[in-house]
Amino acid sequence: MKNPNALTIGKLARHGGVNIMTIRYYERRGLLPAPTRTASGYRLYADDAVRRLQFIRQSQLLGFSLTEIQDLLSLRMQPGTTCADIRSRAKEKIGAVEKKIEDLERIKNALTGLASACRGKGPTAECPILEALETK
Repeated sequence: MKNPNALTIGKLARHGGVNIMTIRYYERRGLLPAPTRTASGYRLYADDAVRRLQFIRQSQLLGFSLTEIQDLLSLRMQPGTTCADIRSRAKEKIGAVEKKIEDLERIKNALTGLASACRGKGPTAECPILEALETK
């Protein structure tokens, strides 16, 4: 018997703010469970698929990779997992973000120095930015 609340892939994509190809990709990656199918092959998703898709999208906005999201989803379903386990993952991500910020600051400082060394005039053969990029 067909679930009247089931969503087609198009409706799920609209509710989740993604395109249909993204839904199919998440299915292949195991982030979304395989939906039931109609006799004609149309995918029908349960209502909780929207919530799961929102979880995936929000996690991505916080910088989690799809692999990390898959781990979070697995932990959520694993008996015995505690909030401390999830907190640990969040702390690891914070550390990675802090490292990325340090790297970006270093890059910014290097580019600022290169840009200030350039007068912005003359041929590219005399450009200190290009010269520095060739020698470092």
